Amino acid sequence: MKVTYKGDYALKAVLDLALNYEKELVTSNQLASRIDAPIKFLEQVLLDLRKGGFVLSKRGNIGGYLLSRPPAKISVGDILRYIDGPLEPIACVKEGYSDCGDVKKCLFRNIWKKVAKAESDIVDNETFEDLVNEVNRDRQVLAYSI
Repeated sequence: MKVTYKGDYALKAVLDLALNYEKELVTSNQLASRIDAPIKFLEQVLLDLRKGGFVLSKRGNIGGYLLSRPPAKISVGDILRYIDGPLEPIACVKEGYSDCGDVKKCLFRNIWKKVAKAESDIVDNETFEDLVNEVNRDRQVLAYSI
C-alpha cells in the first residue's frame, strides 16, 4: 500500500474533525495550521472529502467543516480507498482479474492476496473513534498534577 500526501492529509483532516465532532466547526485555516498542511492543497483535499460524503461544509463568517457522520462510522480504510484508490499491491489480486495468462498458476498472487487481506484487516477495523480514544488516552497520561 502506498499512501500519498493527499491521503495522509485527508487522514489527518478527518482525525482533527473527529476530535472536534459535535463541538465546533473547524475552518480550513485552523485545520491547515493544526495538521501542518499547505492551505490550497488542504482545500482540495477537503473538497474531495466533501464529494465523498465524509465531511460537510458551511459557508460564511461562522462557517467551516465537520464530519458528516460519527467517527465510529468512518474507518481509515474508507478514507484511504476514497482518496488513494484500491489498497491491493497489484491488480491481479482482485477477483475476476483476467489480464494475465499466468493468473491461475502464479505463486506470487497468493502472497499479494495475503498482503492485501492483512492491510485491509488493519485499516478497515480502525475507526476514527478508535483514534480519538487513543488521543484522549494519551492526553490523560500526560495530564498529571503534584
